[in-house]
Amino acid sequence: MYKKKKILVTGTAGFIGYHLAKALLLRGDEVVGLDNINDYYDVNLKYARLEQLGINKSDIKENQLLQSKTYPNHKFIKANLEDAKTLNKLFEEEKFDAVCNLAAQAGVRYSIENPHAYIQSNVVGFVNILEACRNYNVKNLAFASSSSVYGLNKSQPFNTSDHTDHPVSLYAATKKSNEMMAHTYAHLYGIQCTGLRFFTVYGEWGRPDMAPMLFADAILNDRAIKVFNHGDMSRDFTYVGDIVEGVIKVIDNPTISLQSFDATDPDPSISSAPYKIYNIGNNSPVQLLEFIKTIENAIGKEAQKNFLPMQDGDVVSTYADVSDLIKDFGYKPDTTLEVGIKRFVKWYKEFYKYD
Repeated sequence: MYKKKKILVTGTAGFIGYHLAKALLLRGDEVVGLDNINDYYDVNLKYARLEQLGINKSDIKENQLLQSKTYPNHKFIKANLEDAKTLNKLFEEEKFDAVCNLAAQAGVRYSIENPHAYIQSNVVGFVNILEACRNYNVKNLAFASSSSVYGLNKSQPFNTSDHTDHPVSLYAATKKSNEMMAHTYAHLYGIQCTGLRFFTVYGEWGRPDMAPMLFADAILNDRAIKVFNHGDMSRDFTYVGDIVEGVIKVIDNPTISLQSFDATDPDPSISSAPYKIYNIGNNSPVQLLEFIKTIENAIGKEAQKNFLPMQDGDVVSTYADVSDLIKDFGYKPDTTLEVGIKRFVKWYKEFYKYD
């Protein structure tokens, strides 16, 4: 019989964090959401997500817990992960069974323009989470990493046993640092740390800086879309519902120390400490032009295309090996691109009021 948990989910005004919080609430868990609601992209979208969780914009006050008007098992706090004092107070008062850290400064390209934001949120903020787990005896920590950590690696599909020592963006470097810091805390303090490398997540309530939203907006408003590397790119597009299902399996089954770990030939994804890294991807890369065609079909309108060279910090292809996910949980993301994009376009037209 499932035992309900009290879970801190950071980044609940964000895309994946919102979906995860809602799924946990609907199955009966107690969820405390945290987000700083920064203006990296349109804050109105972030407030709209929170409103779906029963958190009204007008009621939000900095560093104060707010009770949801929709879910009696949900509270929210607007706070920064860099604020160790507020974070520690929250851990002390709420006594969490588990933490899922999804809050981060997102975006590969923005990390070239504003590197300090990434160090503060993704590095300082993450060590504050680790310290709070240590000091308040939270042994179950799941955290978001990224497929971007694979960097210059051209061996595909990307396997978690691959070494990830050649990042091509500061964003990727901060996510790699999260994995290394988590391993240290797993080794020193026995915190069960599980890192999740997400692969190109899309779906309803998505981020405006990512391809599905950028393309839908341009097509519906008769503007040309930017097609980088002249279309010679592919991504392992993964539907957000599949991502959330994978994250919940990890939260429910915190990793354990592995006696099979070979310290003379170490696999970087496992450890003699309670530490594990998983890929969560669709295991089925799609060419960029095919992805655009899928969006065109769902909208019912052809895109104008502006073909451009590769951008700094980007990679040509991503492709997730999810064999560990299958082996450990009997789970594999399986929502087809056509189904996922139809759901996304339906939401997009409703939310942005297109007839």
